[in-house]
Amino acid sequence: MKRIFAVALGVLTAIGGFVDIGDLVTNAQVGSRFGMSLAWVVVVGVLGIMVFAEMSGRVVAVSGRPTFDIIRERLGPRVGLLNLAGSMAVTFLTYVAEIGGIALALELATSVNELLWIPVTAAAVWVVLWRAKFSLLENVFGLLGLALIVYAVALWQLGPDWSELLHSAATADKPAGEEWSSYAYFAVALFGAAMTPYEVFFFSSGGVEEKWDASSLRTMRANVFVGFPLGGLLSLAIAGVATVTLMPAGIEVSTLGQVGLPVAVALGKIGLAVAILGFFAATFGAACETGLSLGYSIGQYFGWQWGKYVRPFEAARFHLVILLATVLAGAVLLTTIDPVLVTEFSVVFSAVALPLTYLPILMVANDGGYMGEHRNGRLSNTLGSFYMVIVIGASVAALPLMVWTKMGTS
Repeated sequence: MKRIFAVALGVLTAIGGFVDIGDLVTNAQVGSRFGMSLAWVVVVGVLGIMVFAEMSGRVVAVSGRPTFDIIRERLGPRVGLLNLAGSMAVTFLTYVAEIGGIALALELATSVNELLWIPVTAAAVWVVLWRAKFSLLENVFGLLGLALIVYAVALWQLGPDWSELLHSAATADKPAGEEWSSYAYFAVALFGAAMTPYEVFFFSSGGVEEKWDASSLRTMRANVFVGFPLGGLLSLAIAGVATVTLMPAGIEVSTLGQVGLPVAVALGKIGLAVAILGFFAATFGAACETGLSLGYSIGQYFGWQWGKYVRPFEAARFHLVILLATVLAGAVLLTTIDPVLVTEFSVVFSAVALPLTYLPILMVANDGGYMGEHRNGRLSNTLGSFYMVIVIGASVAALPLMVWTKMGTS
């Protein structure tokens, strides 16, 4: 049983990283417009986040130090501050989107307007981050997020033409009515949603919380190689049900309710209720990850006491950062901005910020002074370098594609 719960960090990271509000919306949008023709992006994103999460986790297990602590020392305070500012801007935008996603899930469950839920959800997230133990966050939200397996069940129940669906997934081609520029925009958005920076910050800091050392490398890799592929499969299932039900009907996803519609078609009210539970758990888990990541990264850069392994009054500045971020996120959402729109911005700007996150991790993981015999081998360096080319390409293309396609609408 202990071994099963040992991978809970990976499950939570995957549910909150791959299937957060960004992936719920983006995968459903892609499925409803492009079918499974962008499935290859999810596969590329899964492999990419596995490569860098393994590096990040290995750095923690070997050095006993979190990512931003070493980045500041390795790159210097000025470059480290630039890295911090860019990554935290994206993480905060994602935090806003996740809190809005919780409110949208509760609106679906209760029919009470999302604006009335925003103060409640923001307060609930902060209380959980302030009081709940780290192990509780892992086990409860990670396991509840598995309710999203209902999408795989719904896809099976819908009985699609599997050969046609697999052919579409294996063929990187756009539907006749779509433009290649829009195809490229959503490819970058999917990639950004898969490799959001907070995932590795949370994953590495979670390793410190769980006191990983060199003997924990096997557990760390189990987290990576079980959790992230699971998140990728759930993402493909969401795109799959949208392809089968929404695309033929000409329905383009713009609300969280439309993300749940295919499950309702396949499994009825009970299936929809399970999906809404999955929405809530995934967005709440992701909100916890992003909120903690804000506190982790700022605390690590400035050398403050941080984390859930110490009492709140001993890490007062860490918890103050989370409180202020939560209040500000709630205030942004109370302006009546659409959380789905915030989500779309967050995945694009995530792609823009990717080099700031992943280049330092690659450098540190390859530094013999920190890593000794556990530094990157030839395979890790080859994969890391290959993905850096993709990451830089996505970063350069993201904003021009967003402007050119008007966020995929033209």
